[in-house]
Amino acid sequence: MTEQKGDLAFLPLGGTGKIGMNFNLYRLDDTWLAVDCGIGFSGNDTPEADIFVPDPSFIVERKSHLVGLIVTHAHEDHLGAIVHIWPMLGCPIYVTPFAGVVLRRKFIEAHLTDVPLYVIKPGSRFKVGFFDIETVPVTHSVPEAQVLVIRTPVGTVVHTGDWKFDPTPQIGPATDLTRLAAIGCEGVLALVCDSTNVMRHGPSQSEAEVRQHMIELIGKLKGRIAVTCFASNVVRLETIALAAQAAGRNVVLVGRSLRNLDAAARDCGYLSNILPFLHEQEANDIPHDQLLMIITGSQGEPRSALSRIASGTHPHIALGYGDTVIYSSRMIPGNERAIMAVQDNLAKRGVTVLTDCEYCVHVSGHATGGDIQEMYDLLKPQYVIPVHGEWRHLTAQAAIAKEKGIIPVLMEDGDVLRLAPDSVEVVDTAPTGHLVLDGNRLLPMHGSVLSARRKMLFNGVVIGSFAVDDEGYVIGEPKVSAPGLLDPDDPESIRVHEEFANALDVIPDELRSDDHSFRAAAKTALRRILRRKLQKHPLVDVHLLRV
Repeated sequence: MTEQKGDLAFLPLGGTGKIGMNFNLYRLDDTWLAVDCGIGFSGNDTPEADIFVPDPSFIVERKSHLVGLIVTHAHEDHLGAIVHIWPMLGCPIYVTPFAGVVLRRKFIEAHLTDVPLYVIKPGSRFKVGFFDIETVPVTHSVPEAQVLVIRTPVGTVVHTGDWKFDPTPQIGPATDLTRLAAIGCEGVLALVCDSTNVMRHGPSQSEAEVRQHMIELIGKLKGRIAVTCFASNVVRLETIALAAQAAGRNVVLVGRSLRNLDAAARDCGYLSNILPFLHEQEANDIPHDQLLMIITGSQGEPRSALSRIASGTHPHIALGYGDTVIYSSRMIPGNERAIMAVQDNLAKRGVTVLTDCEYCVHVSGHATGGDIQEMYDLLKPQYVIPVHGEWRHLTAQAAIAKEKGIIPVLMEDGDVLRLAPDSVEVVDTAPTGHLVLDGNRLLPMHGSVLSARRKMLFNGVVIGSFAVDDEGYVIGEPKVSAPGLLDPDDPESIRVHEEFANALDVIPDELRSDDHSFRAAAKTALRRILRRKLQKHPLVDVHLLRV
């Protein structure tokens, strides 16, 4: 890419064209600024992986020119990947107090203690390299969400992060409309704007409505109540806890992420009017009509507390007839099948499942189409760049911008958008992709480890084992283990064993003296047998023991 004085560009490496994994870059001449760095969750088409992080290789190659990383708010899809990617970047990180507590806990767990983490008060103005940054408080479903105003010599860009308009947000201030209008009067070159909820018409619903309805609903239910919501939604935790307290119920937190979030919130002065939550091991000591549990797993995550409760495998909690589970959350696109499977398992156990389809138990933290129109009126941008959404969300926001007489610019991850000088247009592309978080490792999605895992997942794995003497002749009976493919008592399994033994007997003598050659020949023979017998191509390995 050609560098020139006053060259301003925007480059999303994650989160544009998809939900989650937000990772954005701005370039001013030869310096780079990163905004957010979040995780994404596996969908139905990637069962071999749970969590994705954006591939940072493009900016890693330029890390000497990376002046900082700013976090807009404390949601996992905006900061969850930092702890995994920061060692490759090594840049300063700028956060609000709440996001700072959440992120610092992650760094401590990862044994990273030398991270330059700068805590910035909401509504501040500061410099990161040559970028002049102002943060403007906005309402979202996590405390201290901020719009970024990025001032440069060639124009001002407003990057919204996640936001909505809610005059009664219950925790934290309402969106600062006055400040946004003043910024609009200064002149805004481009608005980079969240698109997640753009297809909803009218203004956003308020968290105050959820609080009122939740108090009414929980007050009339009998039996044990479980409420599942996003762990980071601090105001929703407070709403649920207040409704429980009003109904005379004790509140138990079930799930590690909820306990971590509770600790972070209380460290920052939130939830101060809520009694300490009880531990899940105390749930069975509380009468059913006096118990309310807040549980992780609203998106059907297979290892979450709610999924294990629904399948009857949780070590401490069991739900059944007379109990109620309230979904105080929405379905993230791609998670529908997993969520419905959990709800179906709960129903099989006699549990009543309530969602926002029946009661006002959830409102989105993202701006509706009506909110977005109002934001346009406040900021009066020359260009709108829809981000944070699938293509249908991006195009829906582009249509609203057109109706308002604003020029929309549609782009995807990896597009390099020139903002100044000259015309605003995509001028280059950068490599993008995602890595899989596997335990504490980052693995390439199309690398050998995950390729082998995909093969095992769909075609199975078969292990052949046999012993040979010093001259390379087989001792005893060779074994073939094929869990998920062959039942040991199946006649087909017996025939595979017999054919494998026969194949070993006819391997040429010149291959028997070398273990590597013998094993390779045995593996080839076993593959052919399985292909002929099962019409499948499993991952095959052979263990040879020379005695």
